[in-house]
This record gives sequence, structure tokens and C-alpha cells, in this order.
Amino acid sequence: MLTDEYVKRVYAQVEKRDGDQPEFLQAVQEVFESLQPVVEKHPEYEKAGVLERLVEPERVIKFRVAWTDDEGKVQVNRGYRVQFNSAIGPYKGGLRFHPSVNEGVIKFLGFEQILKNSLTTLPMGGGKGGSDFDPKGKSDAEVMRFCQAFMTELCRHIGQFTDVPAGDINVGAREIGYLFGQYKRIRDEYSGVLTGKGLEFGGSLARTEATGYGLCYYTAEALRVLRDDSFEGKTVVISGSGNVAIFATEKAQQLGAKVVTASDSNGYVYDPDGIKLDIVKDIKLGHRGRIKEYAERVPGAEYHEGCSGVWTVPCDIALPCATQNEIDGASAETLVKNGCKVVCEGANMPSTPEAIAVYQKNGLLYGPAKAANAGGVAVSGLEMSQNSYRLSWTFEETDAKLKSIMESIVAESLAAAKEYGHEGDLMLGANAAGFVKVANAMVAQGVL
Repeated sequence: MLTDEYVKRVYAQVEKRDGDQPEFLQAVQEVFESLQPVVEKHPEYEKAGVLERLVEPERVIKFRVAWTDDEGKVQVNRGYRVQFNSAIGPYKGGLRFHPSVNEGVIKFLGFEQILKNSLTTLPMGGGKGGSDFDPKGKSDAEVMRFCQAFMTELCRHIGQFTDVPAGDINVGAREIGYLFGQYKRIRDEYSGVLTGKGLEFGGSLARTEATGYGLCYYTAEALRVLRDDSFEGKTVVISGSGNVAIFATEKAQQLGAKVVTASDSNGYVYDPDGIKLDIVKDIKLGHRGRIKEYAERVPGAEYHEGCSGVWTVPCDIALPCATQNEIDGASAETLVKNGCKVVCEGANMPSTPEAIAVYQKNGLLYGPAKAANAGGVAVSGLEMSQNSYRLSWTFEETDAKLKSIMESIVAESLAAAKEYGHEGDLMLGANAAGFVKVANAMVAQGVL
């Protein structure tokens, strides 16, 4: 509940202006609830209008993307880039290609990115972008033509010292390669303007694994500090089967857990003996297949239509790695009933407010997305550093830096939670720790 008068006033303004953007309103309300003890302790933030400025993007770019399909027919999509906040560094955040993309979705992602990037301690502001283009079912040539058309407009607004996009849902190595090539062709410069690049042209080792590995490093550290526990011997349920889910599965298995599920937009598979990751990688990374194929190839595995059913599988730890709002209140209640004690988020805002309330009521260890899935943008920031130095670190060096960053996020969050009277609350702590750094930078830089 919002009780602070300053916070309530600003949220009412957001509702009035952006009432047609439910995902953005949800993200703002969740953050604002956590920030109430912070703004009460820092009245200077109200005088400086920090919250009013925080929820208003510095720039929203919306553009037409016209491209030609393999039949020679012109197709038209919408492109977006929201440059939300640059108080602590250039805008940084991924590009998402999915039919669900609209301005509200991109704004919610960009808003979350402000605090997520702040938590990494790296000098990165918050931004996000994408398009309602769906690469599924498209040929490589169609994806290339779309990416080239998209970058032809986007290149006017980005740069290594201005705004550095990365990948997100449906924007992987193939798409980043096409986008980078078009930027280089138009701007005639070779720079670290995009992250998630191939290793041959400026990418970083461990970037592909970063979000999934980072999620597990965060979860392991939170378990160690708050529960004197670990992944060892635990049953883990993971949603999704993209990069985040695959490498969260890989690291959880390395840490001694048994991961029993994987899913995609059609349904989920349950393997009581533990997911065979080589088969999932072959299906999803090898030939972009559907997860249903797993059950056809692995004796004893079950396939179920409907991806939400994954949360009915009994587990000790749940790691949602698919998409926003995939766990609602009913699914959260089922998780608790079936013995789940830990939920840490690999996707962006995968739990509804009702689900979060269930976690908190039942004392689950809850790691919010902006903290738990910050590993991807953390290694993106490390890729930017390597590009600036014109060098490459080894996988082991980068992975060690990632692990250190994720462990520091847990420590920062717990310290902030204690400072503002909510000891052990990782959600409030993450929001408070990320916000204070950005707010102080905004105040120091004047009214912008």
C-alpha cells in the first residue's frame, strides 16, 4: 500500500498520464511501495522532484520499420527505444522482438533497468527498446532485412557514450550481428555500441551464460547468508528454455541441484530424473525447435500443454525465467503448498503483485528480478569495458567478476533493507539501494 503523501501524489500523476500502460504502472507501484521509508528519511528528494523525474523518461523514440519479406511483400512494424535515465551513465538495456511489445512494456522494462543497472555498481543508466516484430517462423534473410531496417532508424539515437543496447527476448547472437553490421555500415565506425556481440567482433566470454549463471550466484549467496543453506540436493523448477533458463539450469546443476522442468510458449516438460541439458540445448540452440520434442526423445519425461502448469510441479526452489507476470497469486499459492521455499527471478517482473504478497506472507526467500537477473547487464557492462580497452578477458576472469557482482548485490540489498527498517527484505533492499545512488546523482546534477 502507498501511504506516504509524496509517493501517493506522484503515483496518481503516473496513473493519470499512463493509465493505458498496465505493466509500467505495476512496476512503478512495486518500486514506490519499497521506496516510502527512503523518501521519508530523505525529504530533499521531494524538494528536488526526484520521483517525478524518475518516472518520466528522458526520451521516448517510436518509429516505423518497413521491410520486405521473402515473397517481396512490404511488412510494417513499430520500433521503440525508451531512454529513461542517464544520471549514472549512458542508457543501457536490451532490445526485445516480440508481438507483445508496445510502449508500456518497453517503459516498464526501462524503468526496472534504471535500478538494476545501478545495483551492478557499473556506470550505466537505464533504457530499453524493441519491436512488435516476431522472428519466429521467419527466414534468416527476413530477420536480416528487418534488423537492417530497424537499425537504420535506431542508429541516429545510440552510440557507445550515449546509449548501448543489448539483446533480450528473441534478440540473440544472430540479431545482434545483423544490427551491429548495419550500424557499422551507416555510421562508418567500429565501436562498442551494442553488447552481446559475437566473440569474433568484440563480444565477451561468459555473456551468453551471464543472466542464468548470475541468477544462480545471487540465489546461492542469498541462501548462504539468510538461510545457511545451498543448492545442494534441492529440486528446482525453472520456466523457459531460452538463454536465461538454459544457463540457470546448467549452473544450478553444477551447484548440486536437480532441475526437473523446462518450458516454452506452448507447454512444459517434466523430467523426474533431472533435465538433460544437452538435449534442451540441441532443441533450442541447435535448431530452434519446440520443447515438446524433449519428451519425445527422453524416456520417462512428460510433456504438458500450457506453460503455467510448470508451477504445479513440487520443488524447493523456483526460478521463473520466461516472461513478465508468469506467476500469479494462484500459482504462488500452489508453489507454497508443494513445498517451495525460494523464488528468485530470472525473467523481468515474472511475479504479479498478488504472487509477491503470497511469497512474503509465507516467508519465502524472494529475490526480485532487478537484483537476481542483473548478471546479464553486468557482463554487458564488462563487455563495454573490454571494448573500450580493446582487449578480451578470459571466461574465468569474467565469470569471477560476475560472481562477485551478484554477491555484492545481495550484500547491498540487505544493508539497505536494514538501514530502512526492513531487515532481510531483499525486494525493498534492492529497490532502495538502486534508487539512492541514482537519486543522489540526479540531485547533484541539477534540474534536468
